[in-house]
Amino acid sequence: MSLPVNELFETIQGEGQFTGVPAVFVRLQGCPVGCPWCDTRHTWELDEADEVAREGVIGISGDTPRWASYEVEQLVALLTDGRFRARHLVITGGEPCLYDLRALTEQMHRAGWRCQVETSGCAEVKVDDHTWVTVSPKINMKGGLPVLTQALQRADEIKHPVALEKHIEELDQLLQGVALPRKPQICLQPISTQKRATEMAIRVCIERNWRLSVQTHKYLNID
Repeated sequence: MSLPVNELFETIQGEGQFTGVPAVFVRLQGCPVGCPWCDTRHTWELDEADEVAREGVIGISGDTPRWASYEVEQLVALLTDGRFRARHLVITGGEPCLYDLRALTEQMHRAGWRCQVETSGCAEVKVDDHTWVTVSPKINMKGGLPVLTQALQRADEIKHPVALEKHIEELDQLLQGVALPRKPQICLQPISTQKRATEMAIRVCIERNWRLSVQTHKYLNID
């Protein structure tokens, strides 16, 4: 099993349940969802012409569509060779759940790491039982993909990007009648930290006892 890695770097998790936690990010290439506000558009296309040597994606890519193919064993060996101090792995994208992540997450947990996957919910989530799954449901996006019930039911955290009241209504409609066995924390995340969106998210979180997820890395100007 090989995975197309766009970039691999160590930083601080900036949002959601693990805000402030040192983490190693593995960003995978490829995403058919088409979010209009996406800040990683360079990860959408998996073009063979953009493939580079594996060492070429270690570090921040600089918003380029380059990617390198890593076998799971190669990626685990790189992550656990001692160069990183963090022990929290964030697998993101693109859309990481285009790929079967069970082998990677199983091996990283055996190595003593915690794993987190950030997904749109538009692809089946294939991870081991210990992986923390963050679903940011992308509803009615350009790609026309539905948010899957399987992804919602696997979620430990539902982190919903919002800018308008209609985004709250869309989330309510999405979750209506869906059993959530893991009882995920629901977080509202203002899109692009807009002032009006942030004020609305704060109000709704207080009303519903939800959690506010602020993209602290944007305020801190870190990746």
